[in-house]
Amino acid sequence: MPEHAVCQSWTVAAQGGRRQCVEIFAGSTDSRSHAQLALNAVTSDLPQFLRDLLASPPRHGEGVHNWLFRVARQFHHHYQDKTELARLLAAAVAGCGRAVSHREIESAITSSAACAWQPDIQAGICAPPPPSWPKPNREQIEAIIRDGGGLADLWEAASIRIEDNAAHTEPVIDRLFPGNPLLCCGASQSEFDTKPRAVWRGQLDKLQFIVPSPMSTVTGLTKNGRTSKHTLANTGSRRFLICEFDQGAADAHAALLLHLGQFAPLVCVVHSGGKSLHGWFFVAGQPDAKVEKFFRYAVSLGADRATWTRSQFVRMPDGTRDNGRRQTIYFLNFKPLEKTL
Repeated sequence: MPEHAVCQSWTVAAQGGRRQCVEIFAGSTDSRSHAQLALNAVTSDLPQFLRDLLASPPRHGEGVHNWLFRVARQFHHHYQDKTELARLLAAAVAGCGRAVSHREIESAITSSAACAWQPDIQAGICAPPPPSWPKPNREQIEAIIRDGGGLADLWEAASIRIEDNAAHTEPVIDRLFPGNPLLCCGASQSEFDTKPRAVWRGQLDKLQFIVPSPMSTVTGLTKNGRTSKHTLANTGSRRFLICEFDQGAADAHAALLLHLGQFAPLVCVVHSGGKSLHGWFFVAGQPDAKVEKFFRYAVSLGADRATWTRSQFVRMPDGTRDNGRRQTIYFLNFKPLEKTL
């Protein structure tokens, strides 16, 4: 091993209870090949299409985040121990060209659980399921970005503009969720709570995450039967559908959101504090088929499909990311909400 390489070991569980150590050499040009050889060994009992999927992670800038979601969805059935699944995914993306945090991997596993693949028991085989969402239409995406507006245009289109440095999280949440509904909010993916809106008052600007629909009960059962305050089971009917874009620049995201705003009411746009924009579309009371059709179109324009899950955490409007950056609001339009009062 080169003296400058840092060795990190992950214990990865394979079928039949076998365990093997995958060595990841950070800083070594051979990191990807070393990890891949070990992964091939520990996944030898999996169906070939899953082994092929695991063996072909994208490079940085080619959709690592979306790939993690897609692979996690396929592997839930084969890895009941989600800690081991997280370690397997971490080993797979070693050497992808960027640091992939445990939090990002954990989020992919959690958000994909609701749509996890299950074997066809009657057929008795493990076959790859048909794709759930359309592939990005690159030609259309480029045309919309080329002909559409940018971040400045999004700002100008807002009916309400925040032009000071004060925290506006509380009044914005009051407008997005009137009354005193149960809200699930969190400082992280693992540190969260579900409480009435009034109990949250004065705390929200310090938090990263919120479920964009009111919760129906304080707790629910996870897919594994564990009681939690953040589950699909205790998430109420969909109020907002979030379209998140994280490929390309903010001006491109703004153009895509402005375009989508022609088909569904855009109420809020939040910067993640990183590189993406989250567009909040008001869909309460709309038929499920109509909402799904809209989201399928958004996915074809590059939107992250993970936010289709009603319980998926999204960025708190004007909240604070874990890196200390403000999750700035670039667009507000409450007029669609006023029609429902």
